[in-house]
Amino acid sequence: MPKAAARKPPRATVGRPRKEHARPDARNLILDAAEALFSTRGFDGVTIREVTALANVDTALAHYYFTTKQGLFDAVLERRAEEVFAERMAAFDRYEAEAGKHVTIEGAVGAFLSPLLQRARTGGVGWKNYFRLLSVVNNDPMHVAPSVLLYFDPLVHRLVNVLKKALPEASVADLYWCFQFLTGSLTLALSRTGRIDRLSSGLCHSDDLAAIEPRLIEYCASGIRCVCAKPRKTTPARPGAHESRTGQNR
Repeated sequence: MPKAAARKPPRATVGRPRKEHARPDARNLILDAAEALFSTRGFDGVTIREVTALANVDTALAHYYFTTKQGLFDAVLERRAEEVFAERMAAFDRYEAEAGKHVTIEGAVGAFLSPLLQRARTGGVGWKNYFRLLSVVNNDPMHVAPSVLLYFDPLVHRLVNVLKKALPEASVADLYWCFQFLTGSLTLALSRTGRIDRLSSGLCHSDDLAAIEPRLIEYCASGIRCVCAKPRKTTPARPGAHESRTGQNR
């Protein structure tokens, strides 16, 4: 029988690493290193070469797997986002099923916050870096891809919808403002900066997430209750609007 035709070697691809440099765990090593660096320096403060040096892999591997630094950044955010999204949506499902018609502000806030705090408490150094990165992204979302937001935006809308059940008279605008303030408190807690340790002379510890969780829920729920209890008949004018109207009335 004739011999089978030899397969042609694959066409060379820009950025493809040499075979001897490829490692089965290289992709995750690069993601772990990028996660650690992006979480402390942000997007602009990190280079691909620094990531691969920390991961101890060939730089060509990063280009092969992720093409660009933006591609790597997106992959870092997406790697854990799906798991976080599923856990938080499941927490809302459980809470609403248990509460029925008796939804509370504390329960809604707890469903939103607790899965993240529990994961941060038990998930190891990788999760700690990831949550610190989320706090960086929360303050500078310029480099966040729309695909990543698909994991986070629905959770915000879910929170507002559940809060609306607990506070049917509340303004939807007020509920979104409350989310803004809530997420700021959450990301600061997840950053675990150690500042409160110094300020409190050791009375409080930013790594003590078990102590933070009930206090954070109570704090945020009380703030939401207070904000939404006040009637707001008018919307404040946009910057510049007052000056424009004043000029017209002269």
